Amino acid sequence: MSADRRRGKVSDPLSIIIERHGYKMESIKILVVEDDMDINNLLAKILKKAGYEPVQAYSGSEAWLRLEKNAVKEYSLILLDLMLPGLMGEELIERIRQTSRVPIIVLSAKSSLKDRVAVLDLGADDYLTKPFEKEEVTARVNSALRRYLQFSGAGEEPDKTETICFQNITLHISSREAKVKGEPLALTAHEFDLLSLLMRYPGKVFSRESLYEQIWQNGYYGEDNTVNVHISNLRKKIAALDPDTDYIKTVWGIGFKL
Repeated sequence: MSADRRRGKVSDPLSIIIERHGYKMESIKILVVEDDMDINNLLAKILKKAGYEPVQAYSGSEAWLRLEKNAVKEYSLILLDLMLPGLMGEELIERIRQTSRVPIIVLSAKSSLKDRVAVLDLGADDYLTKPFEKEEVTARVNSALRRYLQFSGAGEEPDKTETICFQNITLHISSREAKVKGEPLALTAHEFDLLSLLMRYPGKVFSRESLYEQIWQNGYYGEDNTVNVHISNLRKKIAALDPDTDYIKTVWGIGFKL
């Protein structure tokens, strides 16, 4: 880890990335979906303090009314509770992922590994358990937005000419499109970033720490199962389209490689 990263410095601050894509901090809309009014108001306060524009919804049905008919494009990120009146959070994720890759951070009192894996498998990008710390909410939001704006080409015309190929997998980097044997491969933002990193360096072994720090841009503390969950999801999705090829290999005691 570099000295700058240990001191908490980054070479490309979020504010610069936002401006580069033609936005202003205060124009970044984040949808907060939480039925508990106190928690919803607290999250909105945290986001306002960080310079964002929160939009509050208190049920799954209200959230979907704000998102349907392509209105999801108005938002740069969604903070989502699972236990909601009307539509449940899981159903919202499924609907959103049919048309959008907007980052979704789940905040839930459900803390078991089974619950976290199930939600990430549906298409959520991150999972934060309640009760949460204000500083961690801000850090997770900043990290997800930095990655989304920096690597998705948000606000730019897609450039479908930049591609990475490995065996039967093709990635169009700027347009964020993935295909296996010519068939579309639906990936979350984290899954796409993981796969593109591995495909850029076939044969190179990446430790879990290295993958976590490069994709999530946070410090790695050793106990987090996030990388394993996303690698598992990638394997399942790729195998559904190409079951005869073993793409992502585990190097025991170290990490993963193509």
